[in-house]
Amino acid sequence: MHALIVTAHPDQHSHTHHIVSQVAQGIAAGGHSYEIADLAAEQFDPRFNQADFDQFKSGAPSPTDVLAEQQRLDRADALILVYPIYWWSFPAQLKGWIDRVFTQGWAYDDDGQTVVKKLGHLQVHLLALGAASQRTYVRRGYFSSMRTQIDEGIFGYCGAPVVTSELLLPTDENYPDAHYTLANQLGQRLFNVKEMA
Repeated sequence: MHALIVTAHPDQHSHTHHIVSQVAQGIAAGGHSYEIADLAAEQFDPRFNQADFDQFKSGAPSPTDVLAEQQRLDRADALILVYPIYWWSFPAQLKGWIDRVFTQGWAYDDDGQTVVKKLGHLQVHLLALGAASQRTYVRRGYFSSMRTQIDEGIFGYCGAPVVTSELLLPTDENYPDAHYTLANQLGQRLFNVKEMA
C-alpha cells in the first residue's frame, strides 16, 4: 500500500522534518511505499487564485499544480499530515494546499441540498506539533477546537476517516525521542491500524 506524507516547514532540520523522516522509515520497514510532499521545499503556491475560484464556482478545470496534487492523493491509500501548529491550526501553506486541492467535484460534491463525500477510501493520520504545554491546550480547549476544525470540518466533510489525531508537545515525557518512536511506530502499523484517534 502507498502513503502520501505532507508537511510544510521551511527548515529541513526542524523537529517536523525529523518526524516526517521517522514516519517514512516506519512505512518502509512495514513493507509499504510512500511519497513525501514537502510543500515548502517544492514552493507550493497556497494562494486561492482566480482559476481556483472558477473551478469552485463553475466547474472549470483545476490548475495544473492542483491536478498534480490530486494525482498524488489518488495514488495514496493513506494521507499523513505532519505540521507545526501556527496560531492553533495549520501553517498557511498547508491550509492553502487543502483550500486548493480538496475541490468540489474531486473531494466532495455539494449541490446545495446533498453533500456526497468522495474521499472515504483515504485514511488520514494527523501529527500536530505544538510549542505550548498540554495544560495550555486543555485549559483553552485548543486541541478540541483543532479537532473540530480539521478532523471534522475538513476530512469529515470529505468522508476521509481520521484514524490518528495526535498532539505532540515539547513537554511530553522523553521529548523528542518519544515523538520519533511514535512516528516510526505509526509508519510501521499504518495499514494495520483501525482506529487510534
